[in-house]
Amino acid sequence: MLPDKESITVAYAVGMGDVELLGKTGTMKADIDRLCKRLQSKARHVHVVYEAGPCGYGLYRELVHKGFDCMVCAPSLIPKKPGERVKTDRRDALKLVRSLRAGDLSAVHVPDVNDEAFRDLARAWAAAKADLRQARQRLKSFLLAHGVRYTGNANWGPAHRRWVSTFAFPNHWQQLAFDECRRTIEDRLAQCDRLEAALREAVVHWRFYPAVLGLQTMRGVKFITAVGMLSELGDLSRFKHPRQLMAWLGVTPSEHSSGERRRQGSITKNGNSYARKLLVEAAWSYRYPARVSPDIQRRHEGIPKPIIDRAWDAQVRLCRRYRKLAARGKNVNIAVVAVARELAGFIWDISRLAMSLAVPSHPQAS
Repeated sequence: MLPDKESITVAYAVGMGDVELLGKTGTMKADIDRLCKRLQSKARHVHVVYEAGPCGYGLYRELVHKGFDCMVCAPSLIPKKPGERVKTDRRDALKLVRSLRAGDLSAVHVPDVNDEAFRDLARAWAAAKADLRQARQRLKSFLLAHGVRYTGNANWGPAHRRWVSTFAFPNHWQQLAFDECRRTIEDRLAQCDRLEAALREAVVHWRFYPAVLGLQTMRGVKFITAVGMLSELGDLSRFKHPRQLMAWLGVTPSEHSSGERRRQGSITKNGNSYARKLLVEAAWSYRYPARVSPDIQRRHEGIPKPIIDRAWDAQVRLCRRYRKLAARGKNVNIAVVAVARELAGFIWDISRLAMSLAVPSHPQAS
């Protein structure tokens, strides 16, 4: 089954019989109902697969509700012949059926409705932050194009913002353009504040809130990082071993080995790029000696001691790991990514520990 915005291309096979094309159908509920009846007329037990795409998981939930065994497969992991140069919906649908029957497909994790709704809220905040960065960059580029430079630290601190709010161009038309850039930044700041407030209010009622509190005991993991990571990762109990989480985040080394020769390369960068970005950003804080700052102490309040002890173990190990890699002359970026890989293992461990200990659900300072 190959859905898109307007239609669904369907192929099927009964047992080990030939794979046949069923045709195209619409995406409305009545079309899905007719398709389900046609599939149920072919066999008693029906297994359905379709590619993950921009249309979300509505079709999956509808099929599961009707009693079908449904899988959403990862498009990047569908087997492909090296010489294959022709791609059509019909060919893809037939290939999906053959791959499902051979057991060659990898299923993606389908979050439940509440987890997906919370993830949408977290992604909206991340998108607003990205829009804010772009708006600020546009304003700085506008000033640079007209030879205007700020003599202090242009980091959007209080002094820099005051200067931006008071600066004026002599030309009326340029001033209009500059005012629009400033107004866009103000709108984006207000949007970020609204979404962050909504996140802090919603997270208390989220089922993974204990894990959010537990992760904040770690160095480099504040509220937004913890929420962003967990909203993308979902239920960590689906990873039976931390190495599975590391592979899902794409921080394991690629490999091209043959015979006795083992050759490893850069990280695979598989999986969720936003979660990997947050992980690597958190790993940069382990370049410095291990210590518990006043900010981390505040985040430890009300947290069970086993979680705090595990977070300290993580900090000691990861700081030592970075120092060893740096002493061997490793590139800083490579060393930080290596630390991020081990950090993913501690995130897996502390999240599961926090959920099992049922961390008290009260808000923590970020």
